[in-house]
Amino acid sequence: MLYARVWIPDAEDVWKSAELAKDYKQKDTALHLQLEDETTLQYKLDPKTKNLPHLRNPDILVGENDLTALSYLHEPAVLHNLKVRFIDSKLIYTYCGIVLVAINPYETLPIYGSDIINAYSGQNMGDMDPHIFAVAEEAYKQMARDERNQSIIVSGESGAGKTVSAKYAMRYFATVSGSASEANVEEKVLASNPIMEAIGNAKTTRNDNSSRFGKYIEIGFDKRYHIIGANMRTYLLEKSRVVFQADEERNYHIFYQLCGSANLPDFKDLKLADNFHYTNQGRNLIIDGVEDAKEMLTTRNAFSLLGINESYQMGLFKVLAAILHLGNVEVKDRDSDSSSIPPNNKHLTVFCDLMGVTYQDMSHWLCHKKLKTATETYIKPVPKLQAINARDALAKHIYAKLFTWIVDHVNESLHSTVKQHSFIGVLDIYGFETFEINSFEQFCINYANEKLQQQFNMHVFKLEQEEYMKEQIPWTLIDFYDNQPCINLIEAKMGVLDLLDEECKMPKGSDESWAQKLYNTHLKKCALFEKPRMSNKAFIIQHFADKVEYQCEGFLEKNKDTVNEEQIHVLKASKFDLLVELFQDDEKTSSPTGPSPGGRTRLSVKPDKSRGGQSSKEHKKTVGLQFRNSLQLLMETLNATTPHYVRCIKPNDFKFPFTFDPKRAVQQLRACGVLETIRISAAGFPSRWTYQEFFSRYRVLMKQKDVLTDKKLTCKNVLERLVQDPDKYQFGKTKIFFRAGQVAYLEKLRADKLRAACIRIQKTIRCWLARKKYLRMKKAAITIQRHVRGYQARCLAKFLRRTRAAIIIQKCQRMYVARELYRRKRAAAIALQCLLRAYMARQLYQALLREHKAIIIQKWVRGWLARQWFKRSLAAIVYLQCCVRRMKAKRELKKLKIEARSVEHFKKLNIGMENKIMQLQRKVDEQSKENKSLSERLTGLENTYTIEGERLRGELARLRGFEEEAKSNASRVVSLLEELVRLRKELEATQSEKKVIEDWADKYRNEMEAMVAELKEQNNLLKSEKNNLNRLIQEQDQVMTDKMQKALAEQTKELENDLNEERTRYQNLLSEHLRLEERYDDLKEEITLTVAVPKPGHRRTDSTHSSNESECTYNSEIAESEESSRGREDVTKAPLDMSLFLKLQKRVTELEQEKQSLQNELDRKDEQFQRARARDEEEHKKSRGAELEYESLKRQELESENKKLKHDLNQIRQSMSGIAGASSAAPGSPAYKVLLDQLNASNEELEVRKEEVLILRSQLVSQKEARQHKVRAGAPQAGVSFWDLMEQLEKQDKTVRKLKKQLKVFAKKIGELEVGGQVENISPGQTVDEPIRPVNIPRKEKDFQGMLEYKKDDELKLVKNLILELKPRGVAVNMIPGLPAYILFMCLRHADYLNDDQKVRTLLTSSINSIKKILKKRGDDFETVSFWLSNTCRFLHCLKQYSGEEAFTKYNTNKQNDHCLNNFDLAEYRQVLSDLAIQIYQQLIKCMENILQPMIVSGMLEHETIQGVSGVKPTGLRKRTSSIADEGTYTLDSILRQLNSFHSIMCQHGTDPELMKQVVRQQFYIIGAVTLNNLLLRKDMCSWSKGMQIRYNVSQLEEWLRDKNLMNCGAKETLEPLIQAAQLLQVKKKTDEDAEAICSMCHALTTSQIVKVLNLYTPVNEFEERVSVTFIRTIQTRLRDRKESPQLLMDTKLIYPVTFPFNPSSLALETIQIPGSLNLGFLTRV
Repeated sequence: MLYARVWIPDAEDVWKSAELAKDYKQKDTALHLQLEDETTLQYKLDPKTKNLPHLRNPDILVGENDLTALSYLHEPAVLHNLKVRFIDSKLIYTYCGIVLVAINPYETLPIYGSDIINAYSGQNMGDMDPHIFAVAEEAYKQMARDERNQSIIVSGESGAGKTVSAKYAMRYFATVSGSASEANVEEKVLASNPIMEAIGNAKTTRNDNSSRFGKYIEIGFDKRYHIIGANMRTYLLEKSRVVFQADEERNYHIFYQLCGSANLPDFKDLKLADNFHYTNQGRNLIIDGVEDAKEMLTTRNAFSLLGINESYQMGLFKVLAAILHLGNVEVKDRDSDSSSIPPNNKHLTVFCDLMGVTYQDMSHWLCHKKLKTATETYIKPVPKLQAINARDALAKHIYAKLFTWIVDHVNESLHSTVKQHSFIGVLDIYGFETFEINSFEQFCINYANEKLQQQFNMHVFKLEQEEYMKEQIPWTLIDFYDNQPCINLIEAKMGVLDLLDEECKMPKGSDESWAQKLYNTHLKKCALFEKPRMSNKAFIIQHFADKVEYQCEGFLEKNKDTVNEEQIHVLKASKFDLLVELFQDDEKTSSPTGPSPGGRTRLSVKPDKSRGGQSSKEHKKTVGLQFRNSLQLLMETLNATTPHYVRCIKPNDFKFPFTFDPKRAVQQLRACGVLETIRISAAGFPSRWTYQEFFSRYRVLMKQKDVLTDKKLTCKNVLERLVQDPDKYQFGKTKIFFRAGQVAYLEKLRADKLRAACIRIQKTIRCWLARKKYLRMKKAAITIQRHVRGYQARCLAKFLRRTRAAIIIQKCQRMYVARELYRRKRAAAIALQCLLRAYMARQLYQALLREHKAIIIQKWVRGWLARQWFKRSLAAIVYLQCCVRRMKAKRELKKLKIEARSVEHFKKLNIGMENKIMQLQRKVDEQSKENKSLSERLTGLENTYTIEGERLRGELARLRGFEEEAKSNASRVVSLLEELVRLRKELEATQSEKKVIEDWADKYRNEMEAMVAELKEQNNLLKSEKNNLNRLIQEQDQVMTDKMQKALAEQTKELENDLNEERTRYQNLLSEHLRLEERYDDLKEEITLTVAVPKPGHRRTDSTHSSNESECTYNSEIAESEESSRGREDVTKAPLDMSLFLKLQKRVTELEQEKQSLQNELDRKDEQFQRARARDEEEHKKSRGAELEYESLKRQELESENKKLKHDLNQIRQSMSGIAGASSAAPGSPAYKVLLDQLNASNEELEVRKEEVLILRSQLVSQKEARQHKVRAGAPQAGVSFWDLMEQLEKQDKTVRKLKKQLKVFAKKIGELEVGGQVENISPGQTVDEPIRPVNIPRKEKDFQGMLEYKKDDELKLVKNLILELKPRGVAVNMIPGLPAYILFMCLRHADYLNDDQKVRTLLTSSINSIKKILKKRGDDFETVSFWLSNTCRFLHCLKQYSGEEAFTKYNTNKQNDHCLNNFDLAEYRQVLSDLAIQIYQQLIKCMENILQPMIVSGMLEHETIQGVSGVKPTGLRKRTSSIADEGTYTLDSILRQLNSFHSIMCQHGTDPELMKQVVRQQFYIIGAVTLNNLLLRKDMCSWSKGMQIRYNVSQLEEWLRDKNLMNCGAKETLEPLIQAAQLLQVKKKTDEDAEAICSMCHALTTSQIVKVLNLYTPVNEFEERVSVTFIRTIQTRLRDRKESPQLLMDTKLIYPVTFPFNPSSLALETIQIPGSLNLGFLTRV
């Protein structure tokens, strides 16, 4: 007992964990405990009972999905388990046996999406984590399996989340079941929620959206379990909320939605405002996060969806607005006994206008009442208080009627005409309530919960009994709490309700008298009834959950629920049709089986005298009686169904997200019956294990000799040895049953055994580690010694070497010093000698130099003086010349001016005398010439005179210069002597400066050398820096290149993703189109079955043969039913698919644009060619003339020969027609001879022409090669005409070949005629009866063109035998892959050969529709779908391969290119076939998914591929109540065998390798997605050992890929999220380094998935540790910057976009043989 952990009571936390610090002995009166905060405590035991505190469960069991899996079942264990799951793991759902406990998180969680619904659909309840969807799936499955109606009972406090849970349950049914009609019943069922929330929900202090009524919704299903309708029953509407709300509460939402939309035009007449008394009492009109105006739109849309039109909606809103205005009507005192309403009261006026009643009547009866006696009737005024109460009662009554009317119409809208086969009921009802003041409403609520609790207890007890009987366990009566006495106290005769109804009948009955009757009847007689000490107007009832004190005040009034009858009469007289309809009494309204909102008026307002007695009787039903009757009906309904329980828990009163208040939680657990379930389970054998689970878990406790082949006997032997008390367990047929605590005891034994094994392993490992350490140390010591000794020896040798080297260095140093001293002395002597001799030489040199320089100075001075004199003389002479010439010019100018003035005057005076002027002008010109000649002579004389004067002046100046020079030379001698002295002094100073400069130069030289050395070093540094920079630049360049490549790769990837998205979108549209087509076919079949005489379809014949019409023909529905249209030749077409038409129209537009651009490009090229040809025409005219002439001649000859051959062919045809007329032809007949002669001549002529064609082609090729360099160099388009000729020549060659083929066909027919008529052979060696046909067989084999001919009438037979009735298995085994595709294409080639457009179109259309038909019929057969996917792809490839397009023909042989289509371009049909292949591929994936889906979870997660690695933890009740019996356990080998089967089938069918890779990739994606989704939804699978199992399974799948050479298909990458999830389960999860490693490792998982796995991680053994909350928050913090989808689960419905890469066939069409098993004998080989 030492260190045992226990639970002790605590005032704050309810229960607190502690550990025994001292061993407990029998006589101890107290326990010595140590709390979790390490404080010690003495816990005193009760001296009477000596009851020990509750034991704690092992940590391994904490956080279990099912509370019944706990070994110790008691209140603290349940509370702790719920807290751990809610706070640490963020899990709000937990099973408690058959109950689902749902804790309100007060936060929106992403666990209700369609992906979660799909994950839970079809799963067993115990296999997945607890969820409301699991309960809904269990109910849906049991309804289908047991053919029994189901009920889901949702209960809890206000604010616990009842309404949301019920809403999600209904959403689940609407999603998984679908609708059987086109009316979208699921949407209507879900649309009823916002309506009921608007009129029945309100804000309370505990909940912002509290349901103030109870409802039971029956969702009806047909025989196929599709939703067909629903019906709603309501209970106990809280009418008092209409007229009164407490603080911080609101009225019903619809009133605030109405006021919030007051500004809408439709609501202007309602005169809405924000000051209504009925909406302002709570003083809190706004709910955070809720916009009432938007909610109003939702409510109105829901009304519209349920068929309540706009007029009715406005009528409802008018009634609601009238209620609000009625609340604002003020009543004033007239005196103490009477009251009145002032005239023209604004709000009452609006009320009367809206309700269509008179103001006087309503104001009168609001303040008066009518009293009836046996003989007379009195009208009595009422005081103000009673008038106000009457006003509020009327408002409540109107709202109750309106509520009932809406519920009735919702039920009418949800009602279905289809017969209901079964239903699932969802009960959303109030939980047990206790407040400070409890009144009539709380009494009714708790009464209903007493009834539900009794039904719950009986159901739990029944299940326990059935389980024991099923397992053949001895049944012992379990004592459980029976609340029948409490129910009797309330509803039995003379019970609380009976006495209340009796008091209501009393004329002067009151709450006080009723209370006194209760005291007299039950006090001290019933243990469950008590009287409060301090009150005479209250009573206490001991309910199953707690004691509740009820205040008697208001009980009678609320039970009677009276309304002034005259007020009702006023309303019934209204002109408002809807109001009159609300107050119509009928059987439905008064029947307790109908929707009962609780409050009913006691007045009979229908003035029908004949039914007065019945109305009065119905009128006297009190609210309590009506509620008891409706509750009794509800219990009968629940007892007739299989119930499923959901208990909603409110974790705190402050609506804080994920905050757990233990006091509030345990209070609700006690009230909702969860602890009672635990108590019932704990009283028997709560822990149950199958024998296999027990063996797997406790195999470690068994010895080898204990293990037998019989697992059951092995478990018995082990248990008898381990547990001595046989009463602690029982052996059932399939399970072992344990008492409470035994599993913990076994877990302790297992942990001890594992701990001992661990200690032994640790001991051995530590010994091994110590020995390894010792050996390493020994080896290291030896190594150290060896190295030390070696080091010492090396040190000695080094010392000796250094000594010897020092001596040598000393010797050399001393020698160097002596030599340097000698060298310096010798150098100094030589330097002195040098300086002295140089000084003497320089002195002599300086003297000679001075003498020489003096002579030079004299010479230059004298020259300078002479030049100066010459320049002055020359300037003076020039100046004189200028002056003289200026004077002459002025004179001449003056003379000219005088002449000009005289001429002008003469012109003025003698106008018109031009001749005289001309004469004078000539005279003037002659005189000017004379003057000019004279001036020239004068100028010559002046020049001569000037030259002579200059000469004389120069001579004079020279003489004067000589004189001045002689004078100056005398003075210059003195100055030169002085200058010489000065120069000598300067020379000496210069020499001294020179010496200084030389010294400075030496110093500078040394500095420069140092600087140069430094610069060299800096240069080297700069070079190194340059190299480093170059290296950095290169590295940056490389980095930039890598970045660019990475960015390019990302862009490429992004473009690929966009392309894949577009492909996915397109292929999804195709799948939707296929679904609509199938739906259309189904509807057409239904119409055909229901209508006796079908309407004739629109028939038309095709008149056009465009490519667009071909595709439209494909999309139309072809009536090819053999039973109804075998003899019809035309085709019945359904309406054109508009989406496809628009797509084709867009495609045609694009092709036209492309054609126009190509035409423009062609015109441009033609213009370039014309210009180039014009340039080179002259150059090549002569050389090409002969060639063109020769080519033209040959072409003309070929054309003439072709005409001749055609003429011969016509003659042959005429002869054949003659032959066809007769039964046989004789050998000597003229027709026969003509045929043979023409045939032989044609053959010979064709051979000759073929040789000529070959010769001509060789010549043209040689010419082409000769001119090729000219074409490349000069004009690129110069050889166009040559290529045109070549093209024409090839066409002629094709024509010749075609004619030759036709001749061969006729030759074949002639041979057949010869065989049929038994004619003689022309050859001499053959007898008469020898057939000719065998001779022609080799020729036929040689000339077979790969075509198949069939008649038009045989098309249906072809389609039937080749497609509809073909068995894929036989074809796949015995024939070549793709044979049907080859046969269809060969038939298509013949139709193309005949140029028969209609035959081509009908063949393709019928083939496509037949493939669709066979896939619709046998679409679930993987082999059939795979077969037609392969053949459709092969047919598509054949259309491409033989289309004649260069992109495809380059892969063909020459023979295959000869088989290309000649007449039709089937590009549009290729697109049609591609779409068909996409649809078949998607169907193949769905078929494959349906086969794999049941295997994946079992094989990848549940099955233990590595035995013994993962231990099985204790399981709860849900494991034994699975909905589906075991259908055989699937293993990983099952998945691999199925994959092998898929692969072999596709290989046999010849599926393209690339397509097969895409299929395998999709298979692996499905496996990975389903496995990961289940892992994320199953807490029991998130453990370290399961991660190892998953990684092993994934490695087996990868091995399978390697064996099939499919590793590069992308399948492995689809498993990456699953691999990372498995790694996440196995890595360490403690430190920040671990968090960083996880973030970098799990890049394929989203943040929500990583956090989910960490939250779900569950230790299987006690040696493992849970993931701390701090670590999970660290992960969330590190991953918050990720940009990713918040979706938790992977999309299992995702289908990757498929592509069909071109895959040409090497098979020659002429070699294909048609087996007889296909029954295609009507096909003829051509």
